[in-house]
Amino acid sequence: MTTHVPGTAGEPGRGAGARPVPPRNDEHTEQAEHTGQWADKLWVAVRAADEYSAGDVVADALAAGLDAETVLLDVIGAVQHRVGTEWAANRMSVADEHVATAINDRIIAILPADRPTAPRGRITVACVDQEWHALPARLLSETLRLRGWQVHHLGAQVPTAHLIGHIHRTGPDAVCLSSSLPTRLPLAHNAITAVQATGTPVMAGGRAFGADGRYARLLGADAWAPDARAAATRLAGRPLTRPGPAHQASDDLPHLADQEYTLVSRASPRLVRDTFQRLEQHFSTMTAYTEEQRERTAEDLAHIVDFLTAALYVDAPEVFTDFLVWTAGVLTARGVPARSLVPGLDLLEEQLRDFPRARHLIDAGRAALAPSP
Repeated sequence: MTTHVPGTAGEPGRGAGARPVPPRNDEHTEQAEHTGQWADKLWVAVRAADEYSAGDVVADALAAGLDAETVLLDVIGAVQHRVGTEWAANRMSVADEHVATAINDRIIAILPADRPTAPRGRITVACVDQEWHALPARLLSETLRLRGWQVHHLGAQVPTAHLIGHIHRTGPDAVCLSSSLPTRLPLAHNAITAVQATGTPVMAGGRAFGADGRYARLLGADAWAPDARAAATRLAGRPLTRPGPAHQASDDLPHLADQEYTLVSRASPRLVRDTFQRLEQHFSTMTAYTEEQRERTAEDLAHIVDFLTAALYVDAPEVFTDFLVWTAGVLTARGVPARSLVPGLDLLEEQLRDFPRARHLIDAGRAALAPSP
């Protein structure tokens, strides 16, 4: 196994499929095609790691009449999504992905944002603790600024205690929490309940919360939005409802009473270590692995256990199975058979024989990886 945990740039299950083509005289289609041309130009510059040319594309698009929000979301945002898709398909290295993301982040500063004479209100935007994918939150912050909000953008990996201190100091009308990795859902839940305890409503967004926002609702967020435009529109429509009385995170998730999440989470380092050692003992092919391949295998096992525990937390098999299917696709693109994931699952299940929910998740994972008949 030689993959990495998925980042925000690309989303599993959202590849370019065949779509009905509207009539050529459709105004929306013509606008999308025009915007797509600018995205293509920016892609060429980003792929060449040419920050100056990328900045020129953005400036030229603005001069040609595209509004700043369209450039932000449909040009820069579209290119960032393509970055992730290309990495997953093994057409970009991790270094190339990081360079592209850095360029996209920097050229956002070119976009004009007038200082509002009367701001709509004050919004704090932050990534949950240990969530390092900052660009989705940045896109939201800039969209809100363009629409006249005063925004406090706190960036990536904001410890919950520091977020609460900021709220007490600044008194925002709402907090927008961003998370891309489902493995951060327990930390997101902690942040949601802590922010609500201050009387401040929370809007959640990002891939971690599900394509339909199901985990945002499960964790008690006051609102959810699928993207930056929808979030800005929702916030402008009506104030978010103030949260109810403070409560514990476990009040939202009664299944945590079985202690499986807590025990498996605490045992994660041992599970990864023991599974790796058993793989070495049972599969002679690992003796030929390079040191880098051994490190990647250990990383992959750690990701598998992390997603398993996240699925236990929200009691949702799809958190685990979606990750495995996505990982299988990434492995296949790199010439590693998807079936290489199965032995690790088998060995994990042996160690989790006393945890029925965990075993059910692993069974679901194996089924998701099984070849189609």
